[in-house]
Formats: sequence, C-alpha cells, structure tokens
Amino acid sequence: MRVTQSRAAGLDLNLLVALDVLLEESSVSRAAARLHLSEPAMSRTLGRIRKALGDPVLVRAGRAMVPTPHALAVQGEVRAVVERARGIFLAGGRVDLATLNRTFTVLANESFTAVLGAALFARVAQQAPGVRLRFLAESHIDVPALREGVADLELGMIDTRSPEVRTEHLGDQRMLAVARSGHPLLRGRLTARRFAAARHLIASRRGRLEGPVDTALAELGLTRQVVGSVGTFPTSLFVIRDTDLVGLITGQAAPLATALGLEVFEIPLELPVLPFGMAWHPRHDADPAHAWLRERARELAAGGAWSAEASPGAAAPPPNGRPAAGTGGLKGPADQGL
Repeated sequence: MRVTQSRAAGLDLNLLVALDVLLEESSVSRAAARLHLSEPAMSRTLGRIRKALGDPVLVRAGRAMVPTPHALAVQGEVRAVVERARGIFLAGGRVDLATLNRTFTVLANESFTAVLGAALFARVAQQAPGVRLRFLAESHIDVPALREGVADLELGMIDTRSPEVRTEHLGDQRMLAVARSGHPLLRGRLTARRFAAARHLIASRRGRLEGPVDTALAELGLTRQVVGSVGTFPTSLFVIRDTDLVGLITGQAAPLATALGLEVFEIPLELPVLPFGMAWHPRHDADPAHAWLRERARELAAGGAWSAEASPGAAAPPPNGRPAAGTGGLKGPADQGL
C-alpha cells in the first residue's frame, strides 16, 4: 500500500479487512453488520484507519458516504493484500461453506444475470448462505477490474490478453435473430438478401454499429440497414417488441425474448461461434472459497447452458425461414456489435 513506513507499522490485518469492507460498502453501519461489530466500534476502527492513512477515507455526500480519491486509489491494493492473507490462512484448501461470510463481485452481461442468476443464487443459498453475490454490468470502456480488485470473477466473452489474468473456456454461443411476433420477415423463405433489407438494431456496450454479421453480408455483396444501437441485450428486446426492428441474441439467452412474446429465428448466414468463458486474477488461485465459486460456474457450463449445440438447428438455417424454438440460456458476447 502507498503509506509511509511509520504509518504501516501501526496497521494490522484487522484494519486492512475493515478498510476493504468499508470501501466496498461505503457505509459504517453496513460494514459493522458484515464484520459483526457495533456501529460505535466500527466508527472507532474507521478513526484508526484515517489516522494510519492520513486521509478521511470516507466523507459525507448528502445522506451517503463516498470514498476519497486516495481511498479509491488504494482500494485495489487493499483487496489484493486481504485476499493474499486469506489465502495464507486457508492454504489447506478447505473452507466451511456453512459459516463462510463473503461477498463476491461478478462482472457479467445483464443477460447472464437475468437468465441464470436465479439458479446461481439458489445454489449459493443452499451451500453457502453467508455468501453474497454482487453483479456488475459491463462498462462501455475496458478497465482492469480483475487486476484492481473491482471484480472477483468475470463471465462472458473474455478478450483480455493480460498475462496476469487466468482464463478458462466454458463453451460457445451461436447468434440468432429476434423480431416481434408477426414480423413480415418471418413470412416465407428467409434469405440473406431479405435479412439484410430489414431494419436492424444492435446491442453493443461500446455503441458499435457493425460487426461479424456485416462482414458475412459483405462477402455476399450485401449491406444491412442499421438504424442504431443500445447498450444491452434486454434493452434491445423491449425496443424490438414495439417496432419492426430486427435484433440479435444468443441462442441460450432466447428465454429473455420468448418471455416478451418475441420470435427467435435462425440467421441465413455462416457466422462464427462466440466463445464464452470466465476469468480471474491469480491471487485467487489458492483461495478455496473462490475455487468453489468457479466450480459453480463450471457446473452451469457442464449442464449444457453454454453449448452452441444446445440450440436447435445448429447445423444450418431452416429453409422455410420459420422461427426456431428458444432454449434455456446464458449471456451474449461482452460487446455484440453484430
């Protein structure tokens, strides 16, 4: 941590744990509840932390408390130290899930949370009732969330090339088209030319207006009409429901569309599959609680939830252009741009 040697000498692991929780909660009362302390005791601990760091750490902003710039600057380092210390004390590779009191922050697309969040929360409640899951939405900018300790696990299209991040492939996704029920595109044989002639809406966290679909169409000498983009898959579905726009969705996220009465159908193009995986920082390698969370993700993958073959008609688009049935699902790519 960026503190002087004299100040560092006055710190102990309990203060670091308390600082980690305070920065995560931005609340003395919530931090006190998590650490099983009284609010006065938590306030005294915050006072010790402020004295040791020479910084207010948390300051009032209306009715809430917000971290100072210095606190935000050291938050990742504090989390890393706490995780390494936890790994040392849990080096035996065992963890008592029944008494585990931990918050895991998961960086994931909203479609993942909407489709499989309930199953994951239920599994956690059954095995480790003291564990809390905090899902963060993907940002329109790329940040080193795993390295800085902002997130403990990332689920989705893992495109990081950082050598300090562990990655694991969990399965592949196929892209399907989605439109409102009764859309003219669903009548008759669906060809690449008819598909391109429709008005399209893109879901892209970065605001992109083109992607692999446009590349595939260009190889056929075709161009589609993209009228705009929105930040997430769920948002795109609500727009598509009330318009004649055509969107894209992963086969395994189809329940989100069918729940809104939308039609999911094959795209008459040869498109690459979308690899789905998880990523984490190496400091979690020896953490049995984190390993348990990673195993839960693997279980979902092993159940076929992220398999490209799990969607019907994976070999080729249907010749009659009729919609394919939706299947159970997961999240789409981190930035579809399709």
